Amino acid sequence: MNVPLAERLRPKKLTDYISQSHLIGPNGALTQALTQGLIPSMIFWGPPGIGKTTLATIIANESERPFYTLSAINSGVKEVREVIEKAKTGGGLFTTKNPILFIDEIHRFSKSQQDSLLQAVEKGWVTLIGATTENPSFEVISALLSRCQVYTLKPFDTSDLEALLKRAIESDELLSKKKIKLLETEALLRLSGGDARKLLNIFELIVNSETATQMTITNQLVLDKVQNNTVLYDKTGDQHYDIISAFIKSIRGSDPNAAVYWLARMLEGGEDVKFIARRMLILASEDIGNANPTALVLANSTFQSVSTIGMPESRIILSQCATYLACSPKSNAAYAAINQAIDVVKNTGNLAVPLDIRNAPTKLMKDLGYGESYKYAHNYDLNFVAQEFLPEGIENTQFYKPGNNPRENAQQEFLKQRWKDKYSS
Repeated sequence: MNVPLAERLRPKKLTDYISQSHLIGPNGALTQALTQGLIPSMIFWGPPGIGKTTLATIIANESERPFYTLSAINSGVKEVREVIEKAKTGGGLFTTKNPILFIDEIHRFSKSQQDSLLQAVEKGWVTLIGATTENPSFEVISALLSRCQVYTLKPFDTSDLEALLKRAIESDELLSKKKIKLLETEALLRLSGGDARKLLNIFELIVNSETATQMTITNQLVLDKVQNNTVLYDKTGDQHYDIISAFIKSIRGSDPNAAVYWLARMLEGGEDVKFIARRMLILASEDIGNANPTALVLANSTFQSVSTIGMPESRIILSQCATYLACSPKSNAAYAAINQAIDVVKNTGNLAVPLDIRNAPTKLMKDLGYGESYKYAHNYDLNFVAQEFLPEGIENTQFYKPGNNPRENAQQEFLKQRWKDKYSS
């Protein structure tokens, strides 16, 4: 049986693992846990093809623990209980070497399936490692989430992926026998979308399509070969991420026709309706925001509705929401404002809260001047009085810049009348 390149290159040791230095670097959280031998139950959250399964396997190997694995796609409560029973008899109750239970795509587990894990995690019968591409706050029940550490795995950057390709050429038992010159990588990186597994699948396809033992990898060669083998993407299932991207960009671009087309593609492919609704919920704030606040209300109602109704009727609700969002005025002003504010917080640190807007629940705080100069807005005309609410050092900073649409033009005028220094232009 021909083992795929991605599997042949799967690292066996932490030192061979590429990227995620914030977790497995010298001071990384997982490095410290492995050193101390106290490994908590955890959830790995990150995009596909960044090594969540690999990292779980390495942790089990390096901690010398029994390793059990399940996929949420084809496992239920029965399979979970069977593995827990095996773990209980094989691990022991009073040892830190309790078995590791790895569950891939844990976000696909129902509430009852996740409930079946609670006692085993709480009693320490197993150390749970779950992997998910979805936000655990939405997809993992709170009782289980509170018993786990959540670690975010970052996407590979260009240097990581290029290092992976070079490792394949130099160290793989099959590829190292050929003379491969990696002249250009742009097409490989673009087609893989940052997914290491997909990158190696494409690379192996390119190499195997050439009969010569000596070859030069160029962008044009990659594009020519992949266009003739488009079935690769259907087999890996990664097209899922390309289509949701096309769907969101169509709505952002105000094209309801393209939006319903990509929606239909996802529905016909069996996509989870909650996944689609959740993406529209995010878009309603990120790309529409205050240009039409009703968009967020409708998107939230859509998410709640499809969670209750299911298919096939949910297709109608999703279509209504998608077309409404596509036809709505757009603004990313709120999205840009919070991003800019977070950047300022990271760069300036914990600036002191101005004395006049501090809370003063005790006499000592009042004596120190907390809240002394605060002006209560409702005591003034139009329920407004000019005062500085930002810390010293970033006074008068404008984070929120209303977009050019009827609703935000009205906001701009409101702010201009009150904050002439910030919104005069």
